[in-house]
Amino acid sequence: MDTGRGDSSRYVTGETVLLLLCLSGLVVGGALRLSGFTAASDAAWLAATAVAAVASTVWVVRALLRRSLGSDVVALLALVGSALVGELLAGAIVAVMLTGGRVLEDGAARRARRDLSALASRAPRVAHRIDGERVTAVPADEVRPGDVLLVLAGEALPVDGRVTEGTAVVDESVVTGEPLPVERSADQDVRGGTVNAGGPFRMRATTDAEGSSFAAIVRLAREAQARTAPFVRMADRYAALFLPFTLLLTGAAWWLSGEAVRAVAVLVVATPCPLILAAPVAFTSGMSRSARRGVIVRGGDALERLARARVLLFDKTGTVTEGRPVLGRVVTGEDASADEVLRLAASLDQASPHVLASAIVRAARDRGARLEQPGEVVEELGRGIGGTVGGRSVRVGKAAWAAGGGAEPGWAARARAEAARDGSVTVFVGVDGVLRGVLLLRDRLRADAPRTLRLLRLAGIERAVMVTGDRRDVAERIAAHVGADAVYAEQSPADKVAVARDESARAPTVMVGDGVNDAPALAAAGVGVALGARGSTASSEAADVVVTVDRLTRVAESLAVARRTLAIARQSAAVGMLLSAAAMAVAAVGLLPPTAGALTQEAIDVAVILNALRALSGGRGNRVPELRGDDADLVRALQEEHVRLWPGIESLPRAAEALTRQGGDASAETAGLRDFIDALTAHEERDERLLYPRVARALGGPDTTAAMSRGHTEIAELCLRLRTCLEEVDGVGGADARRRAARLAVELYAVLRLHFAQEEESFHVLADPEGHGGRGDQRPGGPEPSAPGAGPRTGVGWGWKAVARPKRGGRGNPNRRR
Repeated sequence: MDTGRGDSSRYVTGETVLLLLCLSGLVVGGALRLSGFTAASDAAWLAATAVAAVASTVWVVRALLRRSLGSDVVALLALVGSALVGELLAGAIVAVMLTGGRVLEDGAARRARRDLSALASRAPRVAHRIDGERVTAVPADEVRPGDVLLVLAGEALPVDGRVTEGTAVVDESVVTGEPLPVERSADQDVRGGTVNAGGPFRMRATTDAEGSSFAAIVRLAREAQARTAPFVRMADRYAALFLPFTLLLTGAAWWLSGEAVRAVAVLVVATPCPLILAAPVAFTSGMSRSARRGVIVRGGDALERLARARVLLFDKTGTVTEGRPVLGRVVTGEDASADEVLRLAASLDQASPHVLASAIVRAARDRGARLEQPGEVVEELGRGIGGTVGGRSVRVGKAAWAAGGGAEPGWAARARAEAARDGSVTVFVGVDGVLRGVLLLRDRLRADAPRTLRLLRLAGIERAVMVTGDRRDVAERIAAHVGADAVYAEQSPADKVAVARDESARAPTVMVGDGVNDAPALAAAGVGVALGARGSTASSEAADVVVTVDRLTRVAESLAVARRTLAIARQSAAVGMLLSAAAMAVAAVGLLPPTAGALTQEAIDVAVILNALRALSGGRGNRVPELRGDDADLVRALQEEHVRLWPGIESLPRAAEALTRQGGDASAETAGLRDFIDALTAHEERDERLLYPRVARALGGPDTTAAMSRGHTEIAELCLRLRTCLEEVDGVGGADARRRAARLAVELYAVLRLHFAQEEESFHVLADPEGHGGRGDQRPGGPEPSAPGAGPRTGVGWGWKAVARPKRGGRGNPNRRR
């Protein structure tokens, strides 16, 4: 019955036309009756009733063709019965009620789908391709991987690509839902469909228009609109039960009273077409709510299955970890400087496309190192890279390559054992033919991973299982940090599918992953959730739910929204039918005539559909608190101070060891400790004075930060005691004073690691991670929520001085050394 679909400002739906006809008949009939034209008013009301009856007949036939017998049968009987017994006003009211409910439901569904369909309308149409010295405007679908494009200010990026020159300022809100523009430097990836919010820049296409991440999201949105939830079929079953009850009560009222008017009154009150349609309105609203939070749900059936999930399966790499290497520690012999070893290695690795090289260069720049251009660079596949830096011969890669065939010293063997325990990757650095250092790189835990698992359990997940291809010892350590109940390690893609099927046989499951190897398991689980912000296209295509924002907590949010949506859908159908049944009973005993019954049912239907629309709001407690604007900027600034302080924290055990060393001069250690304490104290004061009040407001009260404030008190006390001991070391220099200072340095190290980890997991994750590129990349990887970061070092390594904002590097060619 539609004359058009889509933009309501350009098209008028068939339901709207029917409503206008029926409403006109009702109003005109009422005006004629007041004017004394009884016959004419009856004709107007009868016309309205007839229009609705014809439309209702069409809807019933369509339902029968779908092998469904819905509540439109009751509406048709009410319309016909009203006309036959002469209750024409009641028939006209039923007509308006029926068509008005259809318009309300149709408008609600279109409103709920608006956030999904808006994506398709933003699809880029034109690209500016650079051919030599000429810039040519071409259709976006003609762009091919490798083309160099010029993106003008305010223009949508036509495809995925990589920035080739300068810095791009990109508005990603249409894809991610995040409001703040982000900066993308040279060699960083940008996504199609986002908008250039700064000046013109050049990019090299890495996909065509169909293969872009934006096109994949549009496809997901279209599929989401096309699918129907099993619960809607359940609602049809409710209607199938409601229909015989209605007919029995109608027949009983007629038989017991002998009055056909009572039977018509029961049918009028029982007209619940908009009522039953409240279920799909609720599901579509829930999908729209998720879309606004950067989560695309591929249909109401996926939303219902997500709401029923009780078991969580999740991958490790790229899901609860960042999925890329970050420098954790630099291990050297006693005669080598960690900063100098890193600077030389990073200078040489500037010439390498290897993914580990990118991490090493990024870490050195974050620590303020001045890199030099390497010369005479030679790279051997599977071994490493060599060259000269500042006149010195440098080699980076495997131990035998870096040492030039020499023996591996004991400290290097210990570093290798430490890496094996921690699941780190070792990169050896040789200088002038001698092994000087080992760089330990790890894949760090996402800061929001433990919080996400806790939120998922609060949302109804009863069992959390890690399924990964990584080694068991590494997997079990990560699983312990996030709170998993079981671990399946060293699993192939086929093994993951078997685990998903086995767990699904016991309880409804949801699988979260991001890689190509996760795609089969995502498809095999009850619900597959793909982290599409940095994940593979294969996993996104196989999943039922795609998280387009690089925020793991959105998985917990989507589960909470799904549960609330299912509850609202059930509530809307059940409560509506109970209200209708109560009104039918009143009508059956003659206390509710047809006209009043029609008005009563109208109110019930409208109220129930409006209740279903509550799924658009998400509900209290379903959204993870976030800080935006100035509050988010403050969190990011203090987070960067964490980055600068981490090297100093990690150097505390080394300073303690130096203080207890016999016969050594401790002046360098005490000076470095004082500088670090000054910087740490200033940072903690800013945290307490500026950060904690804003976080408390976001979390709902000052008690939410009380425990962390107690940590500040402990840190301040340790700093005061350590400062006093250092003054004693400088003044007297006795062994006892050194031992006390060393013990306090170790105590401060333990407290700071725990406190910084708690702040980053609980508070820093509240700031939008998409707001500024590179935040947090400086913390080294590993299972800990926090780890050392970046900053220039002096002495034993006090990294509290200001450094430039870090930049993310490209992944490069992984087929090389280490």
